[in-house]
Amino acid sequence: MVFLLTGATGFVGRNYLLRMLDRGWRVFAPVRDAGKLRRQLAAERVDTSRLTPIPADPRRWPDISHIDAAVHIAGVLFARDLDAYVETNVEWTEAVLRALPRGCPMVILSSQSAGGPTPEGKISRDEDMPDIPVSFYGESKLRMERLVRRDYEGMPIAILRPPMVIGPRDTAIEQLFRMARSPVRFKPGLKPKTLSFIACEDLLDAIDVALTNSDKLKHRPYYVASRQTFTDAELIQTAASHLRRRGITVTLPDPLVRLLSRTVDASPVLRAGFPSLTVDRVRELGAERWVVNPSAFESLTQWYAKCTLAQAIASVSVFG
Repeated sequence: MVFLLTGATGFVGRNYLLRMLDRGWRVFAPVRDAGKLRRQLAAERVDTSRLTPIPADPRRWPDISHIDAAVHIAGVLFARDLDAYVETNVEWTEAVLRALPRGCPMVILSSQSAGGPTPEGKISRDEDMPDIPVSFYGESKLRMERLVRRDYEGMPIAILRPPMVIGPRDTAIEQLFRMARSPVRFKPGLKPKTLSFIACEDLLDAIDVALTNSDKLKHRPYYVASRQTFTDAELIQTAASHLRRRGITVTLPDPLVRLLSRTVDASPVLRAGFPSLTVDRVRELGAERWVVNPSAFESLTQWYAKCTLAQAIASVSVFG
């Protein structure tokens, strides 16, 4: 099998790349920094003989007309304005699509943020509900989905919308573990927030299943998630229990969180250390329920998430 995989140096993409290489597949990986990719894989001690890093710009790609499938995971998670999100999440995605063979099966990773929070009075959000993103990030992902559905109808493309992803090699979750280690933990917002999640291993399985069903799933985004939900306080407590640390959780009023987000946004150093506290991502913290219903994808593919929250947290061994 020959694949094109974007996002190979990121969290989910790197985990999927390792799965591909372990299976003996040949992989073309568009990256901005081939050296970074090779350093990451050197630490994993895997055979990279079937990996070919290629330029991020699709206009500079070698001939890929022979690939069997493509998985598009790359995207900007944290930016300061909509244009910065759109440049990668929409415009670069379109450039990738234009460069692919027309009949190539493909999975595109979008986000729960494209749909927005669970509507008031509902237990969970499903694919039939109107999309109302509340952040620039979510808006960019929704624009990307609409582009795919409008301009690439003839391609067998499956779009997946995962919620929070937890698993190994997730450097972004370091903030949670730092908080869990402290005897005093600070939780944004006075009211509890109920959340969906998916373990990285379950998401990789969903990508595999979506690839084999891309003709059946094409041109409609699907939520993929665990059936287990949790509150933001329970997430902190689960991480603390894994680390065997005790402490108390202090809630921060929403106005204070918004003030902190403006401070973080003004400092590149703080943005790097606390990416989920930028002004744009704090917009998502205002909603009290981010729960999605994966029934449609489950019914069509017989895929089901298997990992519990505790198992997903335990898999983040690099910080455990």
